[in-house]
Amino acid sequence: MAKDILGEAGLHFDELNKLRVLDPEVTQQTIELKEECKDFVDKIGQFQKIVGGLIELVDQLAKEAENEKMKAIGARNLLKSIAKQREAQQQQLQALIAEKKMQLERVSFPGLFNLVLVLLCICP
Repeated sequence: MAKDILGEAGLHFDELNKLRVLDPEVTQQTIELKEECKDFVDKIGQFQKIVGGLIELVDQLAKEAENEKMKAIGARNLLKSIAKQREAQQQQLQALIAEKKMQLERVSFPGLFNLVLVLLCICP
């Protein structure tokens, strides 16, 4: 009966017969909620560590990809440069071949060459 009157007033006795303001069930639920909150905060902390590691890994991979991209661009530019150099060298060699052919024709047909020179001198 005394417990009922105290219960209506919002006062309760716990298992050690201490007077409490909160109902023992509410107290137990509060303790459980506190433990669940602590577990949740711990899990969030672990999640943040994992995500932080993932972000660092992705940043590192991005830097490596950018470096490889720059290497590829440099290699492509080098190949273009080499191709242009070879083209210029090929043109120089073709000009040299044409010059040597002309020299060969002059040596092979000296009489013909002289005749052409005479004709050029006679017919201005």
